[in-house]
Amino acid sequence: MTDWYQALVAEALTRDRRAVRTLVKELEPVVHARVARVLLRRGAGRAHDIKEEVKDLVQHVFAHLFAKDGHVLRQWDPVRGLSLQNFVGLIAEREVTTLLRSRRQSAWQVEEPTVPEGFEQNAMNADGPEEISASRELLVDLLAAVRATFSEEAIEIFQWLIIEERTVDEVCALTGKSAGAVYAWRIRLERRVAELAKEILSDRKPRDRAARQMFLKVLATEEGQ
Repeated sequence: MTDWYQALVAEALTRDRRAVRTLVKELEPVVHARVARVLLRRGAGRAHDIKEEVKDLVQHVFAHLFAKDGHVLRQWDPVRGLSLQNFVGLIAEREVTTLLRSRRQSAWQVEEPTVPEGFEQNAMNADGPEEISASRELLVDLLAAVRATFSEEAIEIFQWLIIEERTVDEVCALTGKSAGAVYAWRIRLERRVAELAKEILSDRKPRDRAARQMFLKVLATEEGQ
């Protein structure tokens, strides 16, 4: 299948109309899904109907892919491990994120801190529901602190690396950074998150000891993955 996609991309880059239509048809579902994901993550779904915005941004992404003689599309190399769909999906997320960031006055709401998926599963060994609830509150406080103190770029990389657990290759595709730069970002982010966690924990009462221990255990699990 990879060979078929490579041949299709090569034909589309020659501006063969049939190949372009086929390629767009193949890629439109993933581009649509990734565009919607970015908008919803930024709170657009809670503000208004985003269908038209998604449609416009999908067209923008395809224009970006084929711009400058298909410069971006030509960068896809299956040898690096990403399928064409995943590569284009990551490009779509990066382009939409960059576009939204560049808007001086955005109508989108700021994303609310959310607890990472699987939190309850990681907390299964807690003593009881009160400890799990307290740990959840602590984790929400940490995510709120991250969003209050990190730059927008740092928040996005934190979201991709720590919360969504994306691979370094995926984050490289999203940011355009080298693998070394992404690893350096991860080290800096984890160090700062640990500092914020200590600050939050220092304000907690002694009776929250069990919750603090659970929180640190879950945090260590998230950072170690």
